[in-house]
Amino acid sequence: MDYVKHLRAKIGPERILLNCAGVLIVKEGRILIQRRSDNNRWGLIGGLLELDETFEQAALREASEETGLEIKLTGFLGIFHNHHMVWGNGDEAHTIGAYYTAEILSGEPRIDEESFELRFFFPEDLPDLFAQDQRAALDAYLKGIRYPLLNENLPRDFL
Repeated sequence: MDYVKHLRAKIGPERILLNCAGVLIVKEGRILIQRRSDNNRWGLIGGLLELDETFEQAALREASEETGLEIKLTGFLGIFHNHHMVWGNGDEAHTIGAYYTAEILSGEPRIDEESFELRFFFPEDLPDLFAQDQRAALDAYLKGIRYPLLNENLPRDFL
């Protein structure tokens, strides 16, 4: 079930509070960034949580969906806010995002319908990111901030 579509069908584009998860996939000192198909701007890999999903699960799922890569989360960057996210269709939200670092276990990057392009950038060559929370997460990464993974509790049916 697409939780956000379900919500939007009931309340329309009104500003709501949403949780998201993102990941900085790092390979040989370079960070994988996507040029998004919804706004033609650069952003981190990630997206909104579904019901009964943890931040870590969402980060892994989004990475798989948006890049085709199997990844391993290696660190936690923190919780970051985007107080006024607006999508191209007019939907608005205050997003709260948990951001992680990750390494590639297998696969080669490939785009899906959410991306025009995926590209690895060295830190000094990074493009401007479109979202406030993503810029803050990237800044934390570049400052060397890393926390241990949370090992989030899983819903009962996953235990």
